[in-house]
Amino acid sequence: DVYERGATPLAVLQPANIEQLSAGIRAATAQGIAIVPRGGGMSYTGGYIAPDQPFILIDMGRMKRVIDINPADRTATVEAGISWAELRTALQPYGLRARVWGTLSGLHASVGGGMSQNGTFWGANGGSLADSAISMDVVLADGQILTTAKPFFRGFGPDLTGLFCGDGGAFGVKAHVTLRLVAEGKGLAYGSFAFDTPAQFFTGLAVAAREGLSNECFGFDPYLQSQRMKRDSLASDAKSLLTMMKAQGSLIKGLKEGAKVALAGRSFLDDVPFSMHIITERRRQSEADADMAELTKLLAETGGRAVENTVPKMARSMPFPPVNAMVGPAGERWVPTHGLIRNSRLVETWEALCAFFAERADSMAEHGVTWGALLAAASPQCSIVEPVFYWPDELNPLHHHAVEPGHMKKLTRFPANAAATHYVGQLRKELTALFASQDAAHFQVGRAYPLKPSHGPAAWGVLEAVKAQLDPKHLMNPGVIGL
Repeated sequence: DVYERGATPLAVLQPANIEQLSAGIRAATAQGIAIVPRGGGMSYTGGYIAPDQPFILIDMGRMKRVIDINPADRTATVEAGISWAELRTALQPYGLRARVWGTLSGLHASVGGGMSQNGTFWGANGGSLADSAISMDVVLADGQILTTAKPFFRGFGPDLTGLFCGDGGAFGVKAHVTLRLVAEGKGLAYGSFAFDTPAQFFTGLAVAAREGLSNECFGFDPYLQSQRMKRDSLASDAKSLLTMMKAQGSLIKGLKEGAKVALAGRSFLDDVPFSMHIITERRRQSEADADMAELTKLLAETGGRAVENTVPKMARSMPFPPVNAMVGPAGERWVPTHGLIRNSRLVETWEALCAFFAERADSMAEHGVTWGALLAAASPQCSIVEPVFYWPDELNPLHHHAVEPGHMKKLTRFPANAAATHYVGQLRKELTALFASQDAAHFQVGRAYPLKPSHGPAAWGVLEAVKAQLDPKHLMNPGVIGL
């Protein structure tokens, strides 16, 4: 995956439909061979890095058909291998989108992977990716196909759909997913804000998250901000600028916004310690503008001052860009470690993080490891704090597969650096422990985040009982999420 590599599979099964998926799983498990599902391959938490035992990797890349789009019921049923970008393209002619419609890696990341790992970004005011699901068809260890709910109502009795969300494929392999749709807003407003201190920023982030006025609200600490501005060509990239202008909906507005972006260039964040970027999406432009005006007023009370809103405009115009950001701007390795933190504890958690990295500053410098942080509102209750690490090491085959060839040619090629990569792994474990001390939750549990310690014996016993019922031989992605 993005961070590590595991054992080699006996084979890769690429089913073209649910019948082939079912038959393949049934044949393999009958011989005691484990099953490991892989969606778009964007995991960095070991979601499909299997233990050292015979296994078959399920590549869902051929199962990306749109089975049904029902505008009347506001639902779409798709095969689980479809990417979030492909789903968006299929829904746009109807003026619809999924309630939560993908992550930044959605050019490759799949709907099935999103259900198994969970996550959020686009449409974050609607919850997480799993909240968009109504029903799933899941292939179990014996090849049976389990349908979790009616394709129009998830809550008919106990929430079986929810049981298969975030399981990492431990309970079965998602084949079909029915998603709830919403009308795509015609009114969009953008705002960017500068904060001088972390306390101001995180107070503002908590306010924005609680109010629920934004569709997306994200920001950067000073280091990650500088890294992104190095990478993002913004106005100097004519193609990106043209795309942004077209996304404004009218020629006059596009020309006006394009001129503002071109004039601002990349210098508008030069003296900004922390930046926050917000998008409001509503049925009418007046409503989006009103929400942005209210947020601007609230953030001013926490120390936020408005700056040029280039970043959210560019982001929304190209929501699923090439995944070139999975490497650093000079070709360094990159990996995140995140926590979902209660909004009331954001300032406290940030202070703990800064102390954590200050204590390790010398050893990090010795290994050439640097860090920054992506910060985003996730719900009225919590926000994402995601430190990301950069360090010099050679890139792996997934990087060469996913990063654009033209971009890859511009990057520095670092020699193998096993010591630094091992050190980053240790940092990630220690950071995960720090997040646990802050009572954090996590998306993308995979094999990186300990789930069992966050559950009491009764709750964990339920998960073990479900595993035993659905997968008595423990052959479905063994070890994922700690099962």
